[in-house]
Amino acid sequence: MRVAADREVCIGSGNCVFAAPAVFDQDEDAGLVVVVIPDAAPQHLDAVREAVAHCPSGALRLVED
Repeated sequence: MRVAADREVCIGSGNCVFAAPAVFDQDEDAGLVVVVIPDAAPQHLDAVREAVAHCPSGALRLVED
């Protein structure tokens, strides 16, 4: 599965980084989401799903390969 983030929609809340720090980060300029590992490994999928579910702006999604 691939992780996608829409930085135009992101509000920089940081929920994604809290839920899945191995997969997400925030840039230093605006605090917007950065996907560090776009191809989510199986061990990260539960955390990524949590991040997607709790993103207040809906900027995150999982894309089937």
